[in-house]
Amino acid sequence: MMISRETDARENTRAAADSGASSATREITAWFRGYLRRHPVTALETVGGQFVLGVRALQYLCVDIATGRFAFAEFVRQAAFMASAAVLPTIFVSLPIGVTLSIQFGLLAGQVGATSLAGAASGLAVIRQGAPMVAALLMAAAVGSAICADLGSRKIRDELDAMEVMGVSVVRRLVVPRLAAAVVVGVSLTGVVCFVGFLAGYLFNVFVQSGAPGSFVATFASFATVSDLVLTLFKAVVYGAIVAVVACEKGLSTKGGPAGVANSVNSTVVASILLLMTVNVGVTQLSMILLPRQGL
Repeated sequence: MMISRETDARENTRAAADSGASSATREITAWFRGYLRRHPVTALETVGGQFVLGVRALQYLCVDIATGRFAFAEFVRQAAFMASAAVLPTIFVSLPIGVTLSIQFGLLAGQVGATSLAGAASGLAVIRQGAPMVAALLMAAAVGSAICADLGSRKIRDELDAMEVMGVSVVRRLVVPRLAAAVVVGVSLTGVVCFVGFLAGYLFNVFVQSGAPGSFVATFASFATVSDLVLTLFKAVVYGAIVAVVACEKGLSTKGGPAGVANSVNSTVVASILLLMTVNVGVTQLSMILLPRQGL
């Protein structure tokens, strides 16, 4: 009798476990299918919202500058804050970037017997690709997260709704100055990265790799052109605008209380970096097609 009861208990336990496992499997399957249905729509809504916000911000920026309604004081405050938050990390990241490029191109140039071209290769790599991307990534990490946290906290406190009720445009009052400040600071940081990265590569090549200082500078001056700097500054403007628009859109669409602000900040950094990498590939490929050049 006792054996029969124990057998029944084991069977009931096994049946309950099988039922729980099948229920969990159904829930996971339902969530996965729902995610596949929701994700494309949500992604399109996010990209569409960012595009519309960017167009409206650029429109208001041009109109406000032309009519003298631009919030210059807010622009100065945001630019000072962005510069203070990003300039030191950018410098500290530029140093190893310049040294790493100098090491790699120095080794490659030594293998092919063209050590005199190490300066041109490392310097052009810093200017063309390293400077705008390093500045943009630091902007996304340090500045974009701060912008999103600021606007997100205002959103959950209903400050933005109160501004709209009073007839104050949130885009014109908050987004436009941040967009202009991000572009200006992004261009400035790109210049800093160009200088620091090239200087770090030069010092490492001369004092560590025993390179010739004159050869390093001469080869760089021979191959570098004004179009390289123009392309770099164009990238800096585009990347700064992307960081500002993504951060503002995520901040303005925050919901769910303090946890929602944290989620928005996290998604801002991830989305900005992914978008920056994608745009960088497109801009680089277009520049190579439209502006071909010989040599390095």
